[in-house]
Amino acid sequence: MQQFIKGVDLSTLLEVLACGAKYYDHGQEADVLNILKRYDIDSVRLRLWNDPYSADGKPYGAGTNDMDTTIKTAKKIKDAGYTFLFNLHYSDFWADPGKQFIPKAWEGMSADELETAVYEFTKESMEKLIEEGVAPDMVQVGNELSNGLLWPYGKTPDYDRIAKFVNAGIRGVRAVDQKVPVMIHLDNGGNNALYREWFDHFMEHGEEFQIIGLSYYPFWHGSLDALEQNMNDIAVRYNKDVVVAEVSMGFTMEDYAAYEKLEPQDRKGYATKPELVAKIEYPMTKVGQADFMQDFMTRVANVADDHGKGFYYWEPAWIPVAGSGWATKEGLAYIKDKGPCGNEWANQALFDYDGNALPALEVIRDFHH
Repeated sequence: MQQFIKGVDLSTLLEVLACGAKYYDHGQEADVLNILKRYDIDSVRLRLWNDPYSADGKPYGAGTNDMDTTIKTAKKIKDAGYTFLFNLHYSDFWADPGKQFIPKAWEGMSADELETAVYEFTKESMEKLIEEGVAPDMVQVGNELSNGLLWPYGKTPDYDRIAKFVNAGIRGVRAVDQKVPVMIHLDNGGNNALYREWFDHFMEHGEEFQIIGLSYYPFWHGSLDALEQNMNDIAVRYNKDVVVAEVSMGFTMEDYAAYEKLEPQDRKGYATKPELVAKIEYPMTKVGQADFMQDFMTRVANVADDHGKGFYYWEPAWIPVAGSGWATKEGLAYIKDKGPCGNEWANQALFDYDGNALPALEVIRDFHH
């Protein structure tokens, strides 16, 4: 594994580019992958959804990350010189602590049948990527598994069944590649009790894996001190490397309605409400974002026993453009969410609303471990 990963999640990349997004570095337009490379970004995380389409073939949005999209994006990032973290969700759309939908093709299966489905899907996905010349450099089995996966079967506190499904994914990876590092990823990176309970159970009968992945969003997941304490504890307790697989920080509270061209009722708005912003240790400004990243990277790099192996900034290029949101109407219908469905992430990106590289990228470039 790389010594210290400076990564980004670019799962919406093809969609945003298709919608007309342009990116600039000091006023000069350039390919976003080339810009990020200049700032020492070296790895890209891409998610895979099993079947992100409605029955009549309408896309769910947010990148509509099926295998075809994942392969096309992986080819772009590999050609640009990045390593590749492959992120299996085992769902047709977003999988996180609030939702872990069984894929449509697996509905009605028993727990044993789901175990087999996870294994076969993982194995086939790995084989397809290798066949296409985009072998992953790391594989994440499941996404934000704090409350389990494939609900209702693998839902906490049924840790035995959670382990059964996660183990099937790990075995699927290993059937194809014996050496690629495997990550298990939870959210809420500042919650040490969550990580201890989850991994204490998993270690009882879990397959071998290499990396504990964490999500850390300062407006949801506690202080940087809490993150630091948790990373240090779990690294030593389980003798595992840690990677913050999702992180972001806002650079503004200015609205971006003009860029989305949506009706007010269709706009998602900010990921950060005033009561959440009040909890963040740095101001949501360009300077605040840069200062946050400096502090954050320092803490990850200094995890006990050199177990802190880097981070992936979540969707830094998801700038506001007409046509790219977190869900289409079909996506909302599938997860039974009333919406709205616009972009809620634009003020968390590493480019401003017009696509200009932000100062936080210079901080990332100049950080050495």
